[in-house]
Amino acid sequence: MSSSKPKHPILFVLLLFLLASLAASQEFTYKGFGVSGAGGSPNLTLNGIAEVWPNGLLRLTNETSKLMGHAFYPAPLRFLDGNGTAVSFSTQFVVTVVPEFAQLGGHGFAFVVAPDPRLPGALPSQYLGLLSAGDLGNATNHVFAVEFDTVQDFEFGDINGNHVGVDLNSLVSNASAAADPFNLKAGDTVAWVDYDGAAGLLNVSIANATTAGTKPAKPLISFRVDLSGVFREQMYVGFSASTGLLASSHYVRGWSFRLGGGAAASLDLSSLPSLPQIKDGKNRTSLILAVAFSSFVALVVLAGAGAYGAYRYKNREIIEKWELDYGPHRFKYAELRRATRGFRERELLGAGGFGKVYRGVLPGSGETVAVKRINHESRQGLREFVAEIASIGRLRHRNLVQLQGWCRRRGDLLLVYDYMPNGSLDRHLFGDHLKASRLTWPVRHRILRDVASALLYLHEGWESVVLHRDVKASNVLLDADMSARLGDFGLAKLHERGANPSTTRVVGTLGYLAPELTRTGKATSAADVFAFGALVLEVVAGRHPIEPCAPPEELVLSEWAWERYAAGEVEKVVDSRLGGDYDAAEVAAAVKVGLWCSHPAPATRPTMREVARFLDAGEAGEVPEPPPPPPLPPAYSGEVGFDDFVHSYPSSSFERAAAVGGGWDGGTQTSVATFPFSPLSMRSSYVSV
Repeated sequence: MSSSKPKHPILFVLLLFLLASLAASQEFTYKGFGVSGAGGSPNLTLNGIAEVWPNGLLRLTNETSKLMGHAFYPAPLRFLDGNGTAVSFSTQFVVTVVPEFAQLGGHGFAFVVAPDPRLPGALPSQYLGLLSAGDLGNATNHVFAVEFDTVQDFEFGDINGNHVGVDLNSLVSNASAAADPFNLKAGDTVAWVDYDGAAGLLNVSIANATTAGTKPAKPLISFRVDLSGVFREQMYVGFSASTGLLASSHYVRGWSFRLGGGAAASLDLSSLPSLPQIKDGKNRTSLILAVAFSSFVALVVLAGAGAYGAYRYKNREIIEKWELDYGPHRFKYAELRRATRGFRERELLGAGGFGKVYRGVLPGSGETVAVKRINHESRQGLREFVAEIASIGRLRHRNLVQLQGWCRRRGDLLLVYDYMPNGSLDRHLFGDHLKASRLTWPVRHRILRDVASALLYLHEGWESVVLHRDVKASNVLLDADMSARLGDFGLAKLHERGANPSTTRVVGTLGYLAPELTRTGKATSAADVFAFGALVLEVVAGRHPIEPCAPPEELVLSEWAWERYAAGEVEKVVDSRLGGDYDAAEVAAAVKVGLWCSHPAPATRPTMREVARFLDAGEAGEVPEPPPPPPLPPAYSGEVGFDDFVHSYPSSSFERAAAVGGGWDGGTQTSVATFPFSPLSMRSSYVSV
């Protein structure tokens, strides 16, 4: 019986050791990518549209739009030593980019080290098949890449359309350099990526075929970085490429790699697989067909261009001089029309004195916005439009509704705002019980602090004083977190700080109008403070500043609130729907602030800086005692000049449209020149009417 033991045990052990060493090899060289195994599968892990040709040429992408290709060494490599420190590595590769159209190629390619060769969730186009939009900058990506990009993506801050960049878990490069004088879209690109783990230094060098693939003495990028936090113990190494609307074919002709110190094997360009050649006959036929097709297309384009030019001229967007001076971003009218589905009534969010507000979804980004379409029949429309662009377009504060852009096309005046999903404050205060139930006292108190912060910024925090002139509940918008933002700057009045503000007409809403406005017509920051005081009492009490259906003694909220405060009955001012669930100290402080701001004498009112400090403190003891208002004069018997107020005020039902994105309340706006009676007699005059 024969023995199964090997005749040469030492040789057998050496053979096993050699096989184990090869299996754990940290170095490899591809002079072309052949196939292996009975099935003829390539000795790479391929994803997407990547493929290996019979001659050993690896093609990552073809001329198909918006696709990607991945090719990785099939076995994971150990990129961290026993101490968790990134080890040194070196690689050389030759990649050729062949644009579908000369000089109009698609996106580039990247050398990648990643924990998963599938790069799950990655996107094509500007993402190079590396990451997705939601993963950018995420430290859990553990993706290291050197990108060779042939398109300038402003989204990622690319320096130009022919650059090399080092990317760590993001497509915003940590280091980048222009590839000039080499053109990444023309001929072979020979690249070297060398990382010294001990020194924490990464060098990237490039050359092309004209230099015979000789490594330059000075690297294109020399970047100090510790990759220990990026790498995991086992990583995969390979390539990724993608196409966008335009495409390029990305061919990898050869690749060498060494891990653990020392340079990767040098590649001889002459020994690498050649690129495909188009036969002359096919080339001539393609040329004839291309010329014929181009001629036909040119005729069609010329005819279409003429018709389109006539249409565009007829429907052109005329840009006036003031439009060059104001505003952040100008949208195209067609874009906003498409976003709002042709300004469909189903997308209507609200309507007011100057037009309507629509919900829209921007076709490019998919972002939801609010589009205010100002009524072109309004005589004040253009004036308000200019005022809004001149003011809010340059303001930046977390408690202001942000103006994203604007558009004007003939009679259509359009403003694009951040979309506020929870609508206006008045819809919650005076809407159904379900909406009102969301306005707990902590939410109401935060809303008041948010609006105070916004007004403080307008009055003192910007380069000019901005007077809002229409502070009211319907102009306070609530975002997804029920935080407040002040909107509707159509009535804003800008003046240089220290200048004497003046106006030719009184604008605002009954109940929020400061008494002095009807005498002087001058808008001041004190008038905004008065309106804020009315808002504070409205939020605390859950009542309108003026209630036409209330008993005469409760008609004007500020007067009734003062009587309750003077009688030591602050709790009676609080909205009964809160069910007693509120902070008594915060409520007392808010009532005192509201009464102080509502004082008829403008010089007596606090500044918004004082108001913000008192609301932040949340203690009644921190707020000075509000001075009592002067006694009411006898009722004025005449009604001349009051009609403008009466006709502009909403009906007793107080049905209001949602003021999303623009802050319109269904026509409560007032515009009058002067009043022949004392503002303190407003309550009696209103009753007599």
